[in-house]
Amino acid sequence: MGTGLGLEYLSLILFTVATCITPGPNNTMILASGVNYGVRSSVPHLVGINIGFPLMVIAVGLGIGSVFQTWPVLHDVLRIVGSAYLLWLAWRIATAGRSKDAGASARPLTFTEAALFQLVNPKAWIMAVGAVSVYSVASDTYAMQILAIALIFFLFGTPCTAVWLLGGSALRRVLADPRWLRAFNVAMAAFLVLSLWPVLSIYLRP
Repeated sequence: MGTGLGLEYLSLILFTVATCITPGPNNTMILASGVNYGVRSSVPHLVGINIGFPLMVIAVGLGIGSVFQTWPVLHDVLRIVGSAYLLWLAWRIATAGRSKDAGASARPLTFTEAALFQLVNPKAWIMAVGAVSVYSVASDTYAMQILAIALIFFLFGTPCTAVWLLGGSALRRVLADPRWLRAFNVAMAAFLVLSLWPVLSIYLRP
């Protein structure tokens, strides 16, 4: 591996860690899941994030962005549907309780739900488009570059998400009081709603 290529991959790894460890919808939700359901029950949610996002990177790299350029209305539809779904998830977090206290209906996101959530996650779109735009070039190895980017997100993004899950699990004892747990869940729901601001601000401009 040449020095230039090695530095490029190092830069991509740093980009991956920086974007995956910082707060966002995925980390807010996995933190709340760790608090409410524990590590073991939240593993499918964790895996769904870290499989779903690399698959999204591959889809973006292989041309899904051109679909939105051809039919811009699809982008607006995705924003509206995604925002509505994110608001529903925020309500679900705000009203969550410990699984042993909240009844059979209380459960973390499944693998499929967490993977599909990436499609309506504003931060995920920014990360995927940014990574593909910056760390790939048109050449005979383009497809391999996209796969390498996706693999790096899987390898280095997964531990970042796990940190948030473990942090949530560590807070379970601190938040044993239902009043503190409710306050925590409402705060997480509020942060999730605030993450929609970049999307909603487009429609609020005069």
